Amino acid sequence: MRKFIPLVFLSLFAVTGFTQNEQDSVWIRDNYSKIERSIPMRDGIRLFTAIYLPKDKSEKHPILMNRTPYSCAPYGETNFRTFWTSHWKYYLRENYVIVIQDVRGRWMSEGNFVDVRPFIKDKKANTDIDEASDTYDTIDWLVKNIANNNGNVGVFGISYPGFYSTMAAASGHPALKAVSPQAPVTEWFLGDDFHHNGAFMQMDAFSFYSGFGKPRPRPTTIGPGGFDFKIRDNYQFYLEAGTLKNLATMMGDSIQFWKDLYAHPNYDDWWKARNARIAMYDIKPAMLVVGGLFDAEDCYGAWNLYKAIEKQNLSAGQTGPATNNKLVMGPWSHGQWSGRDGNSMGNIIFGSNTSIWYQNNIEIPFFNYYLKGKGDDPNLAEATIFFSGANEWKKLNQWPPKETQPRDIYLETNGTLSWNMPSHPSTVGEGSGVRFSEYISDPAHPVPYTEDVHFNRTREYMTDDQRFASRRPDVITFQTYPLEEDLTLAGPVVADLKVSITGTDADFVVKLIDVFPDDFQYAESSGLLGQTSYPMGGYQMLVRGEIMRGKYRNSFEKPEPFKPGKIETVKFTLPDVAHTFKKGHRLMIQIQSSWFPLADRNPQKFVNIYEANESDFQKATIHIYHDATNPSSIFLPILR
Repeated sequence: MRKFIPLVFLSLFAVTGFTQNEQDSVWIRDNYSKIERSIPMRDGIRLFTAIYLPKDKSEKHPILMNRTPYSCAPYGETNFRTFWTSHWKYYLRENYVIVIQDVRGRWMSEGNFVDVRPFIKDKKANTDIDEASDTYDTIDWLVKNIANNNGNVGVFGISYPGFYSTMAAASGHPALKAVSPQAPVTEWFLGDDFHHNGAFMQMDAFSFYSGFGKPRPRPTTIGPGGFDFKIRDNYQFYLEAGTLKNLATMMGDSIQFWKDLYAHPNYDDWWKARNARIAMYDIKPAMLVVGGLFDAEDCYGAWNLYKAIEKQNLSAGQTGPATNNKLVMGPWSHGQWSGRDGNSMGNIIFGSNTSIWYQNNIEIPFFNYYLKGKGDDPNLAEATIFFSGANEWKKLNQWPPKETQPRDIYLETNGTLSWNMPSHPSTVGEGSGVRFSEYISDPAHPVPYTEDVHFNRTREYMTDDQRFASRRPDVITFQTYPLEEDLTLAGPVVADLKVSITGTDADFVVKLIDVFPDDFQYAESSGLLGQTSYPMGGYQMLVRGEIMRGKYRNSFEKPEPFKPGKIETVKFTLPDVAHTFKKGHRLMIQIQSSWFPLADRNPQKFVNIYEANESDFQKATIHIYHDATNPSSIFLPILR
C-alpha cells in the first residue's frame, strides 16, 4: 500500500533541507563585504587578491589566507565564494578576514607561473623572488593596509595550495603566526602526484596538465579546457596510447612543464630544487601538517614534510625541535577532512564522522588560539593519528611512536609469510634448490590498479578489494595464517626484495593488504552508506601500495640496468602506515610489476622510457627469491 505524506510536510522538509546553507549564505552576505586588490610584489609584479572583510568593528580581526593556482573566483566585489558549503563558514562566523590570492602567473595575477617554484635561500636582490617572498610581500601589505586587523596572519591550503602554505612558513614574516600545509605537494619525483620512486604516474599527470598546464599569456578570468578524451575507459585509453612519446604528441608542445618532465627523466638538480623540504629551516610559526592515510595524490608529502620540519629545526643542544610542529593524519582521501563526510572510504567504514571531529577539535581551535588568542592552548598531541582497522584516534608524543618495535616478516614458499628467516639454503646450479616465486610481466597486458572500468582515476582504489589482483597469474601473493592477536603498524614499511629478471629493467609494486575473515560483515548500525551489498567476507583491503622503478634501485640520480638472471636487491620505502590488523584477519603481501594505468608501463628494457618506442616493450620473467641465501622480507613497524 502506498503511504500518503501530506503536501505541507513535504514543503517543510524541503525548506529545512536547505535552511542551514541558506542561513549561512544570508548571514555571510549581511556580515561581510568583499574587496579586490592587486598587491605589489618587490619586483613590481601585482598579484590579484580577493579579501572578505567582517563588518564587525567591536574588535580587531585576524587574517586567514589561502594562496592558490586554482583561482580566487568568483571575480567581482559583489560576487561571493560559496563559503557556506564548506567548513570555511566557521571561520567567517569567527570574523576572520579571509584572503584568497591568485599566485604569480595564474588567473588574474601578473607575472610568469612556475610549477613548484624553487625556493631561494639567500635572496640578494628584488629580482630574487619565490613563493616565500611573494607570501612575505602579501602579508606585509595586508597588515599595513587592511583596516581593523589584529596583526596576526595564518595560512592554510590543500594540495597545491598546501605547497604554497609550506612556502609561506619559510617567508619569515613576523606577523605570520600559524600555518597548516594540508596534503602538501612536497616532492614530485619520489612520492607525490606525478612520480613515485621514479615511476611516472601518467594518468594523473596527463589528465591534469593537459588543462592546467596550458599557457596563460595575460591575466584572465576564464580557465583552460582539458584534453578531449574520446575513450572513456582509462585502461583502454592509455593502453592504446602506447608510449609516453605518443602521449607527448597528444599533449602538444605548448605545455612547458610537460616538456620539463620529459627533459628530466632522472632525479637531477632540476628536481632537487623543487623539493619543498629544502626550505624548512628556522621555521617560526606554529605548524599543523595534515594529510590522509588514503590520499591518492599527496600522502607522501604530509608524512615527509612533517618529518623534515622535525629534523631540520632542532633546538640547540636539545633533542626536540624549536618549531611548534604537529601532525594529523586521518582516514581520508585527498582533502576529505575539509568536507562533511569522514565516515567511510569506498567499502571501508570508520565508525564516526572523522572530518567533523577534526574540524571541531583540531583545525579551528588551532587557528583560533594562535590568531585570535581565543580559548585555551589546544595543546595538541605531537601526532594525532587515526588507526584504520581499529577505527580509533591515537594521540602520540612522536611519529613514528617510540614504542614501535620494527620486525621483518619473510616471504616463504607456498605463498606464506613467516616471522622467521627462511632456513632452506640456495644451491644454484644443476639440481638447483633455489626457491623463488615466478611470474611473467607482459606490458601488453598490464595489471590494472582497480577492478572496474573507470574514466577518471578513483580515490577509492586506496582501500579497494584486491581479490581481482590475487587471481591474476602475474601477481604473486603471500599471507599469514589468521592472526592470533591484533597487529598494529605505525610508521614506514620497507620492502627488501631479492629479485632477478630476464630483461634489463622492471618495476616492482608491493601492496600491504588486510584480509578480512570469510564471515566478516559490517553491522547494520555501522552505516555503510548504501553499500552493504558488497561481499565483505574475505575482503582484501589495500592498506598501502607503492611502486619502485627498478633501474633506480641503487640511485635515483644514476639509473642502472639489471643484468639478466643476476640476483639483485630492490629495496624501497612505502609511505607510512597507521593500521591495525585485527585478530582473525590475515596480513597479505602482493607483488607485481605493473600498476596500470596509474603508472606508466616499464618496457622492461633499460631505456629512457620517455623516448621508448613500441618495439622496446617486451615480456620479462620475474623471480622473487625467498631462501636463506636470498631472503625477501617486508620491514614492519609494529606498535606494541
